[in-house]
Amino acid sequence: MKRAALLVALLLASACSRADPAAQFAAAQQAFAAEDYAAARTQVLSALDSDGSNRDMLLLFARTQLKLGDGDGAQATLTHLEEAGFTSDELVRMKAEAAILRGQPQAALNLLGRDDGAEAWRLRAAAHSALEDSPAALDALRHGLAVDARNYALVHDYARFLIAAQDYPAAARAVETLRQLAPRRLDTLMMSGMLAARQGKLDAATRSYTSAAEAFPSRVEPLTALASLADMRGELDGAQALVARAAKIAPSHPEVIDLTVLLASERGDWETVRKTLVSQESTLDPRSANGMSYAEALLRLGHPEQARAMFAQALLLSPQNPYARIMLAEAQLAGGDATTALRTVQPLADSVMAGPRELDLAVRAARAANDPSAAALAARLQSPALKANQQLVGAGQAALARQDWQAALAAFSQIPGHENDAEVLRRMALAASRLGQVDTALGYADRALELAPRNADMMHTAALVRLEAGRDRDQMLRLLKEASQLDPANRLFRADLARAVAAGV
Repeated sequence: MKRAALLVALLLASACSRADPAAQFAAAQQAFAAEDYAAARTQVLSALDSDGSNRDMLLLFARTQLKLGDGDGAQATLTHLEEAGFTSDELVRMKAEAAILRGQPQAALNLLGRDDGAEAWRLRAAAHSALEDSPAALDALRHGLAVDARNYALVHDYARFLIAAQDYPAAARAVETLRQLAPRRLDTLMMSGMLAARQGKLDAATRSYTSAAEAFPSRVEPLTALASLADMRGELDGAQALVARAAKIAPSHPEVIDLTVLLASERGDWETVRKTLVSQESTLDPRSANGMSYAEALLRLGHPEQARAMFAQALLLSPQNPYARIMLAEAQLAGGDATTALRTVQPLADSVMAGPRELDLAVRAARAANDPSAAALAARLQSPALKANQQLVGAGQAALARQDWQAALAAFSQIPGHENDAEVLRRMALAASRLGQVDTALGYADRALELAPRNADMMHTAALVRLEAGRDRDQMLRLLKEASQLDPANRLFRADLARAVAAGV
């Protein structure tokens, strides 16, 4: 009797412990609504183990895969649904989104066809952005907003585009719309924080990101954003602790990897940088932060020729990048080519903004090359004026960051020789433009372009001043197009070109 009772109890316990696919699906739906997409994927996968042909479960699984950026997985799930005879406008749009994630933006455009829905326009914008056609992307976003000005995902992508273009007043309006539509969503909090951070309002950004971290403890994005702010403030230990928290949630998340590399670089932990990125070596963009950090790790760990090749490629692709230039010179000097190193660093050393790092490298290269400029460079490095100049440069930069345009102009204008330095004039042009001093801004920008006619940054600034002032449209467009051709990966250049094209429509 006791044995039979025990057997019944065991059978009941087994039945109770058996997974209930309906309950798991409900849990997956709840997790998806709470924007915990990793948990949603786990739950819906468990449900599918018991009911693998359930259409609603498969659709939720595909949506979750798209949210997690898994284009290949989503494509496989959607194909399975199609083979089972299911089709819908949503499925086609999901296939288009999967194609974008898989690096096939033209295929996405083909799939969308003549779909005139707001979501289709959002996806077209994403596809055009992937094709580096910012004017078409902005046009698609605006078409979508004309269809549905309160489509949350569309407004979010529009706000992100405007922030990239540094059109902060328009971005603020878009972010306010997000707050009206869904004030507690993660993307609303994150976009609010991003806009505040870009405007130098770090306390406001911290509040937004902290709210996001508290409301969404399973997501890494708020933690990595807070870590970036801590790093900007020079709080390396605090940043490291936040990254460690994020790594416990998703150790392979791209933002976790990026910050792990950044903080290790700042600490001079080059072996951690190398180990973190070595598996990506063949795919690293040499212009990217990770590409630069990996090249520097190779240099610091005794591989100057490999580093030299990567920095040379980075500088070729972005000739105005000062970090690529100085690190290429370091690699050239470490490899025994002092003459070339001096030639590489010379433009930075000649600038009135040159600091101890640039001048010290130039002195070392000149001495190693037995170049007669060594004595003059050494004198500049030891000059009391260097410290004063650096204080003015720092004050100007700080003023630009907090958008105190008058203070920025005052600081930069006190630097001796600023009237013949393209980079200082470029920054002064931006400050004057923000103050509404159009003629002054044009004078600074055009003088900077005259001094450095093939520098994409100078082209962009001369165009931007004209764009903001509504002047010289033909010249403005020509300059923006040339800047974008010289630095096609620059998102700001592409976004401003899109704004300029749209302004003339």
